[in-house]
Amino acid sequence: MNKIYLVFLLLLPFGVYAQNQEDYINRLKAIQNNGVTYYNVDGIDFTSQTFTNSFTEKDLKFVFRKYGISNEALKTKDTKLSYNNLHVLKSKKITDSLNEMLSYYFIEDKQKMVTAICFAYFEKPEVQFEQKLISLIIEDAIPMHVFENKRIDSVDFAGRKIHLSNSCYWTNVNTVQCPGNGEMNWSVHKTEKSAKQAIKNQLTLTKIKKGLKIISEQQVDVIFESTPAKALKVVYGFTGLTNLAVKTSGGKTLTAFYVASKVRENYVSCVMSFWNNDQINESGLPPLLEKVMQLHK
Repeated sequence: MNKIYLVFLLLLPFGVYAQNQEDYINRLKAIQNNGVTYYNVDGIDFTSQTFTNSFTEKDLKFVFRKYGISNEALKTKDTKLSYNNLHVLKSKKITDSLNEMLSYYFIEDKQKMVTAICFAYFEKPEVQFEQKLISLIIEDAIPMHVFENKRIDSVDFAGRKIHLSNSCYWTNVNTVQCPGNGEMNWSVHKTEKSAKQAIKNQLTLTKIKKGLKIISEQQVDVIFESTPAKALKVVYGFTGLTNLAVKTSGGKTLTAFYVASKVRENYVSCVMSFWNNDQINESGLPPLLEKVMQLHK
């Protein structure tokens, strides 16, 4: 039976830092699905989608509704962009120490249609980063090598090609599920601080999920992409009998490893997980996790 993996481990690993973006293309990845393009770089997730609507008050109301933006929401123009645009900023409190920021841009593109671009952050948005990426998207200037194929036979893991079985599939950009063999999401960062912050945010989001309990939590030594590293190993259990993921998987516990480590010329934040009834090899890990990490013996 194909296992359904928990939504909380697939949360987008939103980031904070986007400095030194001259070489961000080397860290940027994207996938396209049903007319929406999903991007990730430096732990920051953003999307773009083009609508056939024109940049008029009437047509923009339709696009706004698609993103849950009310008529009363404050809409401003970013005068530093060379395109007709409207900008909307939304904030949501997640915890006392964590806020989610959504930065929406609605842009009149060269075809006189509306392209909507949404950036998701924790903490303060990086406006210069947004402006740079918006220009590249609107000008169709993002290199093709940035885009991953929908069909997964191999993936680019921070500069190294990893071959996968044909049962694996994307659930988001830089997020792979291999039913029965594990799941992982990752982001490539310019700085160690950015990678560590992304892991911290994802762990915080996981811990506040209802129906979840932590059975154990410990720091362990691992080899991550051939380099010694520290990982936070967390074993989760569940309360109640209505958790769909637990019912479908047949599993009772979920083990997750949180790693932020130097990988080649960049840093990587990565969360890897598996159910207790997945295929666990002699290494103590399922096949997917073995491709990037080994437990230190």
